[in-house]
Amino acid sequence: MQTVVDSLRKKGKIYKKMLEIAPKELGIRNKIKMYKATDTTGYFWAIFAVSQKSRLLMKDVRKFEEIYAKLVIFFGHNFKHKIIFIDAPLCSKAKEAFKSQGWKIQ
Repeated sequence: MQTVVDSLRKKGKIYKKMLEIAPKELGIRNKIKMYKATDTTGYFWAIFAVSQKSRLLMKDVRKFEEIYAKLVIFFGHNFKHKIIFIDAPLCSKAKEAFKSQGWKIQ
């Protein structure tokens, strides 16, 4: 969590509250770190951190959209911003798909 906070702080993003959500709470088996953050203006942020060795493909984009939909249902509200931290190579088509669906890639 500290690396996520530090990298966002470098970009000028400061949060009042940050809550880590366990994947088991949403019924997900993926190894992914999810955070719900509230910034100083009161907007909600969905932050995902993915660390894997294999390349992220288009099927992974659909998987993350499904996880995001479960997150919205779990908390009962939409998020203003969606950020994903990726430590793996990213397919160019997947990168475009992420951006077209409103994700910010870090």
